[in-house]
Amino acid sequence: MKREILINGGRRETRVAILEDDRLVEILYDRQDKSRSVGDIYLGRVEAILPGIQAAFVDIGKEKSAFLHASDLLEPDDDDDEGDDGDQKGGKGNGAGRRSNGGGRRMRERGRRSVPNVADVLSKGEQILVQVSKEPISTKGSRVTRQISIPGRFLVFMPYASRVGVSRKIENREQRSTLRQMVQNVLPKGVGGVIVRTVAEGITEKHFKREIDSLLKIWKKIERKKQYVRAPALVQSEASMTRAIIRDLLSDKVDSLHVDTKELYNEIEEYLKQVDPDMMDKVHMYRESTPIFDRYDIEAEIRGLFRSRVELPTGGSIIIQPTEALVSIDVNTGRYTGKKDPEKTILRTNMEAAREIARQLRLRDTGGIVVIDFIDMETRSHREKVLNELRGLLARDRARTRAYAVSDLGLIQ
Repeated sequence: MKREILINGGRRETRVAILEDDRLVEILYDRQDKSRSVGDIYLGRVEAILPGIQAAFVDIGKEKSAFLHASDLLEPDDDDDEGDDGDQKGGKGNGAGRRSNGGGRRMRERGRRSVPNVADVLSKGEQILVQVSKEPISTKGSRVTRQISIPGRFLVFMPYASRVGVSRKIENREQRSTLRQMVQNVLPKGVGGVIVRTVAEGITEKHFKREIDSLLKIWKKIERKKQYVRAPALVQSEASMTRAIIRDLLSDKVDSLHVDTKELYNEIEEYLKQVDPDMMDKVHMYRESTPIFDRYDIEAEIRGLFRSRVELPTGGSIIIQPTEALVSIDVNTGRYTGKKDPEKTILRTNMEAAREIARQLRLRDTGGIVVIDFIDMETRSHREKVLNELRGLLARDRARTRAYAVSDLGLIQ
């Protein structure tokens, strides 16, 4: 599969487009008048504790207090995945290490994990380090976690964890074991835990050692700053969007990156010289007179994101309707009626819809509950084929996604 990254720099905003097989699948914005906070680390002060909902509100210096749930005080599962590869995608946060709750405290069971009683762990007025995991929405403040994580290019460092995990996207068991052992060889004992990121396939022990040293320096800087600032205070900002994109997405699986401003090109060059100089071969300065997003037909795609109706290649369509509780998606055959076999017509339309739905969810940065009403299929093998197609395409998304089997009402959730 062909993958490209386009970066369009402007005075007021920077835009990043991600293409797969010449089709837009993600669009990211970084505006000067609207700062991103996901990944930022704060020294906050506990304002209120609500045992009834197992949560606390933390003052981090914003207009609205941040929300901290008891589940964000957990130690990570062994061999955890960094989820969206440790990147910052829209409102989706990076993978995070989890803090131990301490011994002897009362616990509540949550599935296989034990959730600490928030009133036993935190006290009002206490100063704590937290990291923003979700941007504020409407009247709600940011969501934060005590599972502090510091993402690098090949590793995610988790100061409050103790294990070495490997991204689940690296499926080869032997390779997972080799990567874990390499990191264990160079990770100082007792400093924290690490997750090996997907992009680390093929990396040497020397690369891991250099990055661990760099991430440890950042953490020591945070700890020093924590000692002399007064809560609420920002102690560490997430990298700029351009650097985060290069850190998280530029890999051997990307064919090329095109950037249209010299300033951003120089920033990328400076960063890659430090972490992965060989990747500069993939970076190209765009010099044509036609704007880069027009050259790749991105502007027309962006305008289409505001429409609820999306046309399918053979004449069918999907209707995307966000509501307060969930996003509903309806699939229609439209003018495509086929010739003889209605089941084949329905299967073809549903397969097209599955591909487009997976792309639209990424493009629109849609999260939460999504319910899809595909056209009813009588054949079980057809239902499974559509579900597997959807799951396979959703796996490309950097956000965690789970698609459940077709329900008795013919819906996929």
